[in-house]
Amino acid sequence: MSELQHIRQQLQQNQLHLALESVNRALQASPRDADLLFLRGKIYWRLGNRAAATASYAAAAALDPHSPAVNALENARDIDNFFNPDIFNP
Repeated sequence: MSELQHIRQQLQQNQLHLALESVNRALQASPRDADLLFLRGKIYWRLGNRAAATASYAAAAALDPHSPAVNALENARDIDNFFNPDIFNP
């Protein structure tokens, strides 16, 4: 099983923190891997860290303009632009 498949399996099992550790380890060896950066963005998004997710999507999109990270980045920015702290009440 490849590292990417292993990370996806961790995500399917909702092991988000383990998946994040795995993807960060993989990125140390391949820091310019757009698939890994996109996957890290998805993990950060699911963990609620929108800023880190957006940064990972942007890095992936810069490396591969055909990556699904391009759409994810656009969606993340749309959501961020929609957010209104004046009406947000947790």
